[in-house]
Amino acid sequence: MAEGQDNDDRTEEPTERRLEEAIKRGDVPKSVEVNTWFVLGGFTLAVLVLAAPVAQGLSASLKVFLMNAHAVPSSADGFLAAGRRALAAGLWALVLPCGLLLLAALGGALVQNKPLWTLTPLMPQLSRISPGAGFKRIFGREALVQFGKGLLKIAIIGALAWTVLWGERDRLDVLARLDPVAILPASQDLVLKLMTAVLAALAFLAAGDFLYQRFSWRKRLRMTKQELKQEFKETEGNPEIKSRVRQLRTTRAKKRMMAAVPKATVVIANPTHFAVALRYDKKMPAPVCVAKGVDALALRIRALAEESGVAVVENPPLARTLYAAVEIDAEIPVEHYKAVAEVIGYVLRLRGRAS
Repeated sequence: MAEGQDNDDRTEEPTERRLEEAIKRGDVPKSVEVNTWFVLGGFTLAVLVLAAPVAQGLSASLKVFLMNAHAVPSSADGFLAAGRRALAAGLWALVLPCGLLLLAALGGALVQNKPLWTLTPLMPQLSRISPGAGFKRIFGREALVQFGKGLLKIAIIGALAWTVLWGERDRLDVLARLDPVAILPASQDLVLKLMTAVLAALAFLAAGDFLYQRFSWRKRLRMTKQELKQEFKETEGNPEIKSRVRQLRTTRAKKRMMAAVPKATVVIANPTHFAVALRYDKKMPAPVCVAKGVDALALRIRALAEESGVAVVENPPLARTLYAAVEIDAEIPVEHYKAVAEVIGYVLRLRGRAS
């Protein structure tokens, strides 16, 4: 019951991180039907391309053996040597067909997933020997799906074999009376016809199973909302910590900004809402904004400037414009040079008169 509830809680689609971790563990979607289709395709290709050369090679080896049977020593060593030669000829004839089937099986695996090296699937797991897990594997939904696919394949192959062979029933009677040399070409044509029909029918089953396995794999890896939040914390960081870090950075930036106000040349403000502190000397290409603020922060900048002897000039339009147009530690835009120059010139003239 708890497991069913847990599955019901897994409503969120798996993240890329969860999918990647599953792939690293060797947990990937695999369709047996795709592998079967590729192996059958490799077998069909082997019959089409290699059946005649392999049969001719075996026939030639057998002919040589029969023609020289009198030369085989009647001792145990002689029979053993002849058996070795016959076994070597048979194995050599199977090398290419078996190699082609192996390549077909690898192709079926590579079509579904990228190459992956992991020993995790080979590690012992208690779930594999658990009676409950074993019962679920035998009588669960996946077992029923596999059983249904097996019945469907038997029905498809049986129907195709009946259709193809029934149409060739006259040839089957003739095959029994043919010369052994002619049996191979005739049976090869019949096998290819049957395998082509089977491959065409199983292609749809393999494609459907491939999509089903992908869907089932992603569904099995779905996450609960709590797992999603926990992964977000692990990957993006704890939101509370990130908020605290941003708060500390903002506080430090304000402290540095307020420390720069006493060094400013002028503070341009409106009565209460905006304040922009500018610093300028003859070595600078343009005035630089060293501090700015609105409302309470603007009042603090203005108060600190007055305490430090920095001139405060009230110019509401220019204060609002500069606050929106310039960032801290940045030069003022060119279009504001004239207005700011008039203010700074006025402040410098006041300083000159005072001195």
